[in-house]
Amino acid sequence: MTLPPAAANGSEELDKRFDPRAYERAWQRRWAESGIFRAAAPSPRPPFCIVIPPPNVTGRLHVGHALQTALEDLLTRWRRMSGDNALWLPGTDHAGISTQLMVERQLAAEGTDRRALGRERFVERMWAWKRQYHANIREQLDLLGASCDWSRERFTLDAGLSAAVREAFVRLYDEGSIYRGEYLVNWSPVLGTAISDLEVETRTVNGKLYYIAYPLADPPDGGEAGEVVVATTRPETMLGDTAIAFHPDDERYKHLHGRAAVLPLVGRRLPFVADAAVDPEFGTGLVKLTPFHDANDFEMARRHGLPGVSVIDQQGRMTAEAGPDFAGLDRFAARAKVVERLREKGLLRKVEDHVHNVGHSERSGEPVEPLISTQWFCDVSGMAARALAAQREGRLRLVPDSWEKTWEHWLQNIRPWCISRQLWWGHQVPAWYTEDGRCFVARSLEEAAAAAGTDRLTQDPDVLDTWFSSGLWPFSTLGWPEKTVDYATFYPTSVLITGYDILFFWVARMAMLALHFTGEVPFAAVHLTGLVRDAAGQKMSKTRGNVLDPIELVEEYGADAVRFTLTSQDIPGRDIALNTEQIAGYRAFGNKIWNAARFALGRAGEARVAAVIDPRGLAAPERWILSRLSRLATDVDSRLRAFRFDEVCNRLYHFFWGDLCDWYIELAKPALSGDAPRPRTGEVLLSVLDRSLRLLHPVMPFLTEEVWQRLPGREAIHPATICLAPYPGREESWESAEVEADMEVLMHVVTRVRGLRAEMGLPPKARLSLHLGAAAPMDARAGFLADHQHLIRVLCRVEAVSFRAAGAPAPPGPPAAGAVRRDLVDGIDVALAVLAAGSTGMEPAERERLLRELDKLAGEIDRAERRLADAGFLAKAPPAVVAGGRTRLAELRERQERIRASMGGGA
Repeated sequence: MTLPPAAANGSEELDKRFDPRAYERAWQRRWAESGIFRAAAPSPRPPFCIVIPPPNVTGRLHVGHALQTALEDLLTRWRRMSGDNALWLPGTDHAGISTQLMVERQLAAEGTDRRALGRERFVERMWAWKRQYHANIREQLDLLGASCDWSRERFTLDAGLSAAVREAFVRLYDEGSIYRGEYLVNWSPVLGTAISDLEVETRTVNGKLYYIAYPLADPPDGGEAGEVVVATTRPETMLGDTAIAFHPDDERYKHLHGRAAVLPLVGRRLPFVADAAVDPEFGTGLVKLTPFHDANDFEMARRHGLPGVSVIDQQGRMTAEAGPDFAGLDRFAARAKVVERLREKGLLRKVEDHVHNVGHSERSGEPVEPLISTQWFCDVSGMAARALAAQREGRLRLVPDSWEKTWEHWLQNIRPWCISRQLWWGHQVPAWYTEDGRCFVARSLEEAAAAAGTDRLTQDPDVLDTWFSSGLWPFSTLGWPEKTVDYATFYPTSVLITGYDILFFWVARMAMLALHFTGEVPFAAVHLTGLVRDAAGQKMSKTRGNVLDPIELVEEYGADAVRFTLTSQDIPGRDIALNTEQIAGYRAFGNKIWNAARFALGRAGEARVAAVIDPRGLAAPERWILSRLSRLATDVDSRLRAFRFDEVCNRLYHFFWGDLCDWYIELAKPALSGDAPRPRTGEVLLSVLDRSLRLLHPVMPFLTEEVWQRLPGREAIHPATICLAPYPGREESWESAEVEADMEVLMHVVTRVRGLRAEMGLPPKARLSLHLGAAAPMDARAGFLADHQHLIRVLCRVEAVSFRAAGAPAPPGPPAAGAVRRDLVDGIDVALAVLAAGSTGMEPAERERLLRELDKLAGEIDRAERRLADAGFLAKAPPAVVAGGRTRLAELRERQERIRASMGGGA
């Protein structure tokens, strides 16, 4: 397989300037044109499949989408490079409520509405909207580097998926799980449809608590009737009261059992009932029951056989049953009028400020209205039990497992699912009615007509809840109910990545429906991400003005930096506080990779990448970096399998910046320059760079491809693209704990010598000698350091390195020299001596000032170096923190070098 030619391909040189915009879009285009992301079916290779959580067809991707895209693409690229037949199946959701709302707003701006257009013309308008905006989704995913198989793209209203929806509905209806009935639902007056409990957003609001006197009925002969006081936040609903309830153990009201009250303003007789659901601490301990306008009241009324009265309609206006004084009023206007009437009649005892929770429509934002409505319902209790069992038995894994208790609670307390919506955009309910009202559920009009014995049928006007069709997504997208090759090859899918906020909107429903229809879990694991918030941890919203647009971030920092940042912050069970400084830090990481590659390509000479490296005969620095690389591959593999993407980024970042750039490249410079040749240094450098890029590729696909294409010899690994090159694994023959321990001592010594030099305030041209010795006799590490004294001399910038017997004193410097600084590092005596102080040609006062500044800088640099050399800190610190530390250290060193240069000009 070959890729279309790239503008920069054919040259091993990289531009001096790091600019992701120069190559990111170009590589995505080449990958797409080459077809390398197309999965095979059937295939002898192990299958790996992720179905994309379908974004709304008209939507602009937000940072939450970008996070999930980065993680899904990471897993898909990793498994593809690991040899799997990897399919990342893309698609979009018709998003019934939100998409119809957009088009209706557009129609309103044109001075019309859907009812004026009629259903057929309105649906045509919806499809036109879909065609206009659908391409936006792919364009945005391409900018993020998504390696989807676009030949298999799906849309929830496609013919194939629509057939699957009808099949599922008919089967469930025939089984008795789907039925039509009257029930209390959440109603959105703005949207004009029922919505599910999961589409209701609970908001804390500042309201009022109204204390209303209800006269008692049937006063004793010659006595006064008396009254009871009931507290409510919604006085307009009292017009639909049918009873008053108290807790059975409330001694204040037990005497009322069997009695009744009179409904103010209406005169209806209200019996008293005792129910354990009443909270004695709320208000007066008495609650009015309005069964058709409150979910709790509805359940209590069912338990006590109470009737209900509908006093609010689907437009949020009062009905005729509310009485002539209130009929036609908006519900909130009616509230004010009811309060006014109660006050006039002396029945309003008091009004208090009251903070309470109110359900709002998540889509339209207005308070929902509980209403009695005839809807289609699905009894999912049996499906819920199977989904719960699948999780308990380990067939369905939730990551992190902290969500398991929530999963159990929700599935154990699940209610019938209202699956119908009073919309026109969506899957129309496959039920037809005869003129005499008989209902026939069928897969098509023809099938319904055959069953009814007549073609004079009218289809149910409602459409199905969007989550019903998306609940079939993992298997309908692969061809179910047909036994397609894709279904046989890729189902069940491998993993789902989505936000925890739709665990029950979508994940639980997919699990229930998949187990019911296929007998299999839809995926083996669900990785639940946190929500992406702003830097202060606040939810992003246009109102707050704190929204970060992922596409704008890509334009500014590059897709790789955005992906790496989001992935590095995906810590199980935690939301992500995102700021642009983090992204800028990882763009700097990309720049570091770029410059490291430029150095390697420019200094490796005739060396080439080796597919296989035999560590025998290599010097310690080469054996050390290979050992570190093998351990890195093991760490990354284990953490990818555990969905610890944050730790994957942490390990990759620290290896590339710390082990490879800060140390190995510095260790390689003397060998590559010919100053101290070592066997196959250039080959090892290029080969380590090759494998490092391949390990990084799933997280940073564009940069790694751009650099990897220029590595000489990489064509022996895979001729076309890093996307298909083997993902590096452990190389046990490379690993050596002994070499790593020896090299660690060498690096600690070098780090400390540099610190001593800074503490002494020495200019760059100062002549120094280094004296090393074992603190204890026969310390093998001293022998290792002696074998590498030339390397130490170069790294420490000293003229000479000498070794002494254990316990021998460090030699003093010459008479003209300054002091000797000494320290103990890992059991090694380290002494740095000045051979000649030289002269800077500065005024004594200025020299003294600069020396003081150097002393201060030396302390800060030493503290920074110690922190960045601390393995414990590196293992636990977020990559962004370490990146900031490295940036700060580089700035301190740069300032130090400038001062030294100014002081050493006359030396």
